[in-house]
Amino acid sequence: MKKILVPIDFSKHAEYALKVAAQIAKKNDGEVFLLHMLELPSAGGDALSNSHDIPELMLFKNAAVNRMNDAMQASYLDGLKVTKIIQFEMAFEGIIKNGESHGVDLIVMGSHGARGFQEMFIGSNTEKVVRNSNVPVLVIKKEEPNFSADKFVFASDFSEEIKKPFEKVAAFANKFNSHLHLVNINTPNNFKSTRVAEKIMEDFVKDTSAKNFTTHIYNDINVEKGILHFAKSNDVDIIGMCTHGRKGIAHFFNGSISEDLVNHAKRPVITFKI
Repeated sequence: MKKILVPIDFSKHAEYALKVAAQIAKKNDGEVFLLHMLELPSAGGDALSNSHDIPELMLFKNAAVNRMNDAMQASYLDGLKVTKIIQFEMAFEGIIKNGESHGVDLIVMGSHGARGFQEMFIGSNTEKVVRNSNVPVLVIKKEEPNFSADKFVFASDFSEEIKKPFEKVAAFANKFNSHLHLVNINTPNNFKSTRVAEKIMEDFVKDTSAKNFTTHIYNDINVEKGILHFAKSNDVDIIGMCTHGRKGIAHFFNGSISEDLVNHAKRPVITFKI
């Protein structure tokens, strides 16, 4: 976790994410890239080409620079290398591009979640980043003055396609000295006997670099509720999931458990792209 990208919109949730990123960076001798995107109107290209719009755009940029400078003066960033980035671009696209161009190891984002029609039709920039980022995304929902990943639950079906991204999960757990709780959520629509589920998990972990872990089978009405209920009953610090990054009509109908968790979990959620 040497390079950490933190998108910031100067909200309290973005500050929660920045505080956690600072804690992680200090523990790993890392650096923070602090990113603020100035989103253009829908006719963004025209806005930049029209001279009468330039003074207004520069006014927004100068205000953002001042707020960014203030944010960088926070005491919790003392001793850290922090690079500020301010760009005119749609937030989601800018976050993905900057993550790639700076070779970051982790994106840390704040989120207050979405509900109802907003969740179904609009979504959030955080959800979009979770769906598309090739690097792990850590989502922070509230103040975490002493961020910990001591108890890390990773929920999965432990299929073959999970083995490659799971190496990133194991690396994260090893870096934070986490105890991994590997949990298979058993649901009525996808029921497996205990014997079958145990064999799947046993075969899965023997070829991985996971060190400190226990396996669990948890029954619930659906996967999301099972993860949330397991996390609460075991008082875990962080929830981990792999995401398929579905898009378009497939995403609309199938949804994403990872994105649902980003919206509904109160604990930090970290996602790993398959």
